[in-house]
Amino acid sequence: MATFVQRHKKIERNVTLLAALALITVAIGGIVEIAPLFWIQSTVTKVEGVRPYTPLELVGRNIYIREGCYGCHSQMIRPFRDETERYGHYSLAAESMYDHPFQWGSQRTGPDLARVGTRYSDEWHVQHMKDPRSVVPESIMPPYAFLANRAVDAKDMASHLKVLRAEGVPYTDEDIRNAVSDVWTQARGDTDSTDLVRRYPGAQARDFDGNPVVTEMDAMIAYLQGLGVQVDFKAAAPRELAK
Repeated sequence: MATFVQRHKKIERNVTLLAALALITVAIGGIVEIAPLFWIQSTVTKVEGVRPYTPLELVGRNIYIREGCYGCHSQMIRPFRDETERYGHYSLAAESMYDHPFQWGSQRTGPDLARVGTRYSDEWHVQHMKDPRSVVPESIMPPYAFLANRAVDAKDMASHLKVLRAEGVPYTDEDIRNAVSDVWTQARGDTDSTDLVRRYPGAQARDFDGNPVVTEMDAMIAYLQGLGVQVDFKAAAPRELAK
């Protein structure tokens, strides 16, 4: 015992030796945690229903990032009762598997948006974007009325999808080929969206802002209306046995 204590004192008194041993210890711990990741295909368990964003939703997501919405809104419901009762089922890792980068956020000046999809009508979102305090009097959110006056620029969507596919998002050649037309199909709501829904199950196709011109408001609302609606949590809920 005394020998061990004496040796430990030598380590504590020798800064260089202590630093070297600490580095070795951290390196071993890092290797143990990181090395297995190179031998597994994915660290995220796939969940039925989760799909890549449609091109229009992707445009809306890019606007969401551009305007810094993540600075005030999170998209991650933690598994605590006070959060699940307010916002809904806690977030699953699979729901963010196609996010590059993810939008979990770090604070909530406004409410969490992970389950905001279909919670409010399109008209509510339009009014909220134009004049937040007209629907939420205590809101401190700035107005984004200008989104309704900016036409969507979708000419580079095919390239955007190609880049995301290189990062692991499973966009097909068909998805990439139809990327630009998919934007108009989903946002106008007056054309056949059967093919779009086939490739993007559950995609909502309609005129989101009531303006025949496809605007950034359309894209933003399409993105928000798609948040948290892909996984059917009710299907996984326990059911009482029929008597």
